[in-house]
Amino acid sequence: MANAVPATLTESILKAGTSVRSLTEWRERVARREARVGIIGLGYVGLPLTLLFSSEGFRVTGFDVDTTKIDTLNRGESYIWRIEPDHIAAAQSKGFTATTDFAQIADMDAVLICVPTPLTDHHAPDLSYVEATVHAIAPYVRAGQLIVLESTTYPGTTEEIVVRILMEAGAKRDVQVQIAPEETKEQIDGVLVAFSPEREDPGNMITPRREIPKVVGGMDVTATEAACALYGAIFHRTVPVSSPATAEMTKLLENIYRSVNIALVNEMKQLCMKMGVDIWEVIDAAATKPFGFQAFYPGPGIGGHCIPVDPFYLTWKAKEYGFTTRFIQLAGEVNEEMPIFVMRQVARALNEHGIAMKGAKVLVLGVAYKADVDDLRESPALVLIEQLQSMGCEVSYNDPFFPTVGHGRKYALNMESTPLERVPEFDCVVIATDHSSYEMERIVADAKLVVDSRNATRHIASPKIVRC
Repeated sequence: MANAVPATLTESILKAGTSVRSLTEWRERVARREARVGIIGLGYVGLPLTLLFSSEGFRVTGFDVDTTKIDTLNRGESYIWRIEPDHIAAAQSKGFTATTDFAQIADMDAVLICVPTPLTDHHAPDLSYVEATVHAIAPYVRAGQLIVLESTTYPGTTEEIVVRILMEAGAKRDVQVQIAPEETKEQIDGVLVAFSPEREDPGNMITPRREIPKVVGGMDVTATEAACALYGAIFHRTVPVSSPATAEMTKLLENIYRSVNIALVNEMKQLCMKMGVDIWEVIDAAATKPFGFQAFYPGPGIGGHCIPVDPFYLTWKAKEYGFTTRFIQLAGEVNEEMPIFVMRQVARALNEHGIAMKGAKVLVLGVAYKADVDDLRESPALVLIEQLQSMGCEVSYNDPFFPTVGHGRKYALNMESTPLERVPEFDCVVIATDHSSYEMERIVADAKLVVDSRNATRHIASPKIVRC
């Protein structure tokens, strides 16, 4: 990325629309749908957010470094299941375009950053995507713009990375981040910066996105109010908090809460199996209590971008303060060991049927991290496949959402989905993801042995089934 901004580019920035100079003007521009919205990162968070803004009449420009995504969207096509070409076409009719040209950031009134924040191999935060993005937009940012980070991260990221980079770049062009006193500042004479955590739930067809409250924490009250005005146009409720760090910690708490409770039921499942108690029946019975209990369910591990990743962001940051998050770390360890636990149950089931692990033909049903989504991120099924392969099994998989599985940051499988008609050929079928399209009765009838890690066969009585 260039550090210096050419004179011609500086002129284009100054001519790129009229900069907002007051909070009142900002609210009016949002209300009239004149605010231009740029969304960086057109994945599982950014693309749905783009469509939500477009549906409310905003002209949106999507930014991504992946040219394949950009070309696909500009052709009016989609690469995310549940987002149809009609949805893209509707957005295009409202002015939506996608680009890799970050110089167009200068034309935006609001820039929302929705890029990945994975972990390194040592469970440390990998903020390279955030840093690269902020460096990419810094030469084009101008006073009066709102910059919002949505990517999940540890408390302090917005100030330590986003604001720092923008201020360092802005100093060369006399463009500064606005940090006003505690009260709202009507005049806007700098860049407004905030953090607002994404709350996507892939596969959730019950809760409309606009009904999910939007938490917002700005670098000052003016930034918070500007961000709330923008998000308030597409979400039914905004929840302002006192700082970006508070908003960042809010997202971590939400997902750590889930991680800890899933770890609890995963551990309880293992104990219940030893005691001959049905954990699923126990959970259903406990869930009848009208207070003090929320049902969480066990499985072969945890997946998706949030729950397997976010707790370690806080664990890493806590060390800076000399604090050890023992409870969070323990939950992470329990959840990470679940694919190994399932692999051992497969070994035991095969052994009881007189079949050795080495050379056993195993079919894994479902590689997505949860039912009815086309998302492989951190999927425990991928780990399970590798564990079974390491024990000498000949492993195949089936997933209606993934005709092939190549390689990613943490896996290199290079496999093709096996048709369900071949179920009878396998020594064991392992249910790793319970997609609704699976006809479990037929699968059980055709299979020689079924190991069910999702309780998908709960209402099927068969000696072939081993539930774990």
